Amino acid sequence: MSKKLSGKVAVVTGGSAGIGLATAKRFVEEGAKVFITGRRQNELDKAVAEIHGDVTAIQGDTSNLDDIQRIYEVVDNEAGHIDVLFVNAGFYEFGKFGEISEDHFDRTFNTNVKGLLFTVQEALPLLSKEASVILNGSIASLKGLPSFSVYAATKAAVRSFARSWILDLKGTGIRVNVLSPGHTETPGLANLWQEGTRERVVPTVPLARMGQPEDLAKAAVFLASDESSYVTGVELFVDGGAAQY
Repeated sequence: MSKKLSGKVAVVTGGSAGIGLATAKRFVEEGAKVFITGRRQNELDKAVAEIHGDVTAIQGDTSNLDDIQRIYEVVDNEAGHIDVLFVNAGFYEFGKFGEISEDHFDRTFNTNVKGLLFTVQEALPLLSKEASVILNGSIASLKGLPSFSVYAATKAAVRSFARSWILDLKGTGIRVNVLSPGHTETPGLANLWQEGTRERVVPTVPLARMGQPEDLAKAAVFLASDESSYVTGVELFVDGGAAQY
């Protein structure tokens, strides 16, 4: 059985847990050389031990331009190019309208919008011909969710970036797509939700279950591989149908 990402170099930001970790693991299984990033070295070390393969961890905060540049220096020195860039690092917390603080706004936009933009822009010199860029979106890009307006606005911006960047990159062969999860079992979501929230949410999902990080990882492999070579500018929802009502 051929591996779908054999010989490819992939970078996964926010790769130490949840969707990022599951995707990095799947990329390695599919034959890619993978670099993962994260803010906490101890979590990165645990992720490397769990992945068991050709993976390199680089500590850094992708909301910080200096860290982004340092991350790519390591990638350049060790691999020389990038075939797949999964911009997965993100930040979310509740912020009820009327009580939104400047700190909440800045933290959310600095990671999800500013950080994402410069993570892609600084990668451009390293992106190979026909590279795949995958942006982590959310069903919040089109659904109203209580106390989540700032986060939702960042994900709408992510969707907008993809639409514009495929035109800016016309002729390069580089593809940009958005992978948008719904309610997914991740450590971050578990810490955010109050007791009983999960039980209330699951019945609202048409497939009647929470998503798993592996569900997103499988879709990411499709977008990263040559199987999606004529797919660009789309938002692929992996959400059990939650965005469709």
